[in-house]
Amino acid sequence: MEVKKNPKKDLRKNVPIYRQIGLIAILLLTWFFLERKSYSVEIIKQEVEEFVEEIEEDIPITKVVFRRPPPPPPPPPSMEIVEVVKDDEPEPETVFEDTDVDEDEDIPDEVPDFSDVDEGEGEEIIGDVPFHVIEESAIFPGCEKERSAQARKDCFSKKLDKVIQRKFNTDIAEELGLSGVQRIYVTFKVDKTGNVTNILAKAKHPRLQKEAIRVMNLLPKMTPGKQRKKPVSMTFTKPITFRVE
Repeated sequence: MEVKKNPKKDLRKNVPIYRQIGLIAILLLTWFFLERKSYSVEIIKQEVEEFVEEIEEDIPITKVVFRRPPPPPPPPPSMEIVEVVKDDEPEPETVFEDTDVDEDEDIPDEVPDFSDVDEGEGEEIIGDVPFHVIEESAIFPGCEKERSAQARKDCFSKKLDKVIQRKFNTDIAEELGLSGVQRIYVTFKVDKTGNVTNILAKAKHPRLQKEAIRVMNLLPKMTPGKQRKKPVSMTFTKPITFRVE
């Protein structure tokens, strides 16, 4: 019985292709080894040593010398001016005016009247003192327990903020059609008796000014501030700021 081979599985028909692939691979290997450069270890070592020597020669050696600054020159000696007085010159005589009273001159018995002289004349008059420079600020009711001057100032500011937050009607800005951040600058005075007076306000609209003045008039009577241990009038400036959405 004759054995038959499948022509598709016959490897002999691909021999020319395998031969060409082998020739191409041999040519590539030959070209690679021809182009490759080989370096001798001794040559590389010599080049490295020469490069290191060049670097060492190029680095300059500098020496830093620290010198102390010269001492400052001594101050010039103080010169005293001595006035030479000659012993031969006579000393000037002091002349005293004659204050003796003539025996024949009459001396009035009346004593001048000083009742019309103001006893307080000559005392220092202290005007209005701003809040940030006054020694002892006016005491807001409820801040009496604070001992230090700065603590009383801080308490004064906090109490004032609470009154504004509770009493100021921010709906007025919405009624007027205003939007964004609104600022109202208020100034007032706490006089020597502790009353809040001279209230002024500045804003974009007169109604906001009136509202700020109305709220400041609601402030209670306070203990007046002191400057140099004397009651004085204290001025205060307060910006009221709120946002209208």
